[in-house]
Amino acid sequence: MSRLNYGKHYLRRRRQRRLQRAAIVAACIAGIGICVTGAVFLGKHLKNNGGTGANAPVVIGQESSENTQGESGDASAGASDAATAAAEILSPAAALLAQAKALATGYDYDGAIALLSSDSQYASDPEVVAAMADYEAIKGSLVRANVGKITHVFFHSLVVDNKKAFDGDSDEAGYNQVMTTIGEFEQMLQVLYDKGYVLVRLHDMAYEGTDENGSPAMKAGDILLPEGKTPFVMSQDDLCYYPYMTGDGFASRMVIGEDGKPTCEMKMDDGSISTGAYDLVPILENFIQEHPDFSYKGARAVLAFTGYEGILGYRTAASYADSETYEQDRQDAAKVAQCLRDNGWELASHSWGHLNLGTVEWDRFKADTDKWENEVESLIGPTDIILYPFGADIGDWHPYTTENPRYEYLHQMGFRYFCNVDSNPYWVQIGDDFMRQGRRNLDGYRMWKDITAEDPSHRKLDDLFRAEDIFDPDRPTPVPDM
Repeated sequence: MSRLNYGKHYLRRRRQRRLQRAAIVAACIAGIGICVTGAVFLGKHLKNNGGTGANAPVVIGQESSENTQGESGDASAGASDAATAAAEILSPAAALLAQAKALATGYDYDGAIALLSSDSQYASDPEVVAAMADYEAIKGSLVRANVGKITHVFFHSLVVDNKKAFDGDSDEAGYNQVMTTIGEFEQMLQVLYDKGYVLVRLHDMAYEGTDENGSPAMKAGDILLPEGKTPFVMSQDDLCYYPYMTGDGFASRMVIGEDGKPTCEMKMDDGSISTGAYDLVPILENFIQEHPDFSYKGARAVLAFTGYEGILGYRTAASYADSETYEQDRQDAAKVAQCLRDNGWELASHSWGHLNLGTVEWDRFKADTDKWENEVESLIGPTDIILYPFGADIGDWHPYTTENPRYEYLHQMGFRYFCNVDSNPYWVQIGDDFMRQGRRNLDGYRMWKDITAEDPSHRKLDDLFRAEDIFDPDRPTPVPDM
């Protein structure tokens, strides 16, 4: 929406002031909550890490129902926590307005209007009526996104401690190539937000409906955003915290924080365990809490799991069945997975053994898919998304057909969304019963290729950000080819 049109919707000064009262109260409550959370977190950090001396580790950060666009998760995940808190102390009408404003901030104008009209006691309140009229006016100015031109970016585990990851050992080259540092990721988020990018779900892009004969059919979704906003999808591969990463400056596992949100644990130099924003999930969660308009109707990223070492930092693979912690790990991993779902994250397969599913022999292809279902899907719940390991697709650019036995098998296993790797800004294909999308790696390798490109046409990230502005100075250079 243009600045001029946006102003027309909010030039009713008297109405605006009334709505602002509720918003200001909500914001104040949010500010108090942030301060309290920060104080509690700092106290825990100091306790865990033994003070703030020069050798003390630095803690970075802080602690469905079907619709016309498919599985959209819990829309309330995108609503401001401040609005919920405000509801406890505001007048009922003001609280209702604050909750509706939180939904509208996440572009769920239908949800905001439905909320305001659902309470017959306040449906005729002048402020409520005015707010509904404003939201209806904004809806009329929204722009339908071209689903075929939505980009999809992805990451692996984020590097927390650069000195440990880039220490010259045998793992350094791999980390330098495919990992992104926390500093880089945080800068990327801010640049994308400033440019008007808005996070959407794969299920917002396309959904499984029915055709004129009542048969299942994949249909393009309707993503409606203000003019100037650009939808994009984000994903993270290998959310497993493999044993080989221990001691190399990464989080150790995901847990449920005291606030009920997913967060991370990390083992510190003194052997203590610190809880905080040590990877993509809690960092993005915090960013969306601060910038709820970065998320479309509560959207988060897609998180993909292998299974051969377990998931989320828990050793849940069958090979660990003799471990004393095996059953507890499975229970804890399942709880964290449910927490992720409850907070709007989409969960996906990355195959069980991180195999090239396009070239691995057929028997192993089937066995690996079955293992993933038994050892991972049994913990995280059903999913219809697969993010191909190595980005290697099971077919060429032509649409999938049942003549492709690998596609047929994956389809029988319930998969409908298939993502490979493609460095172009976007590549989307919606077939009769599937959606495919190319993903772009935002890692050391891709940024270095941009920085050193002699031909401007070989720069692949300029629509998102300038790699030179993001590239972490701690990275060893040159970044080796993959």
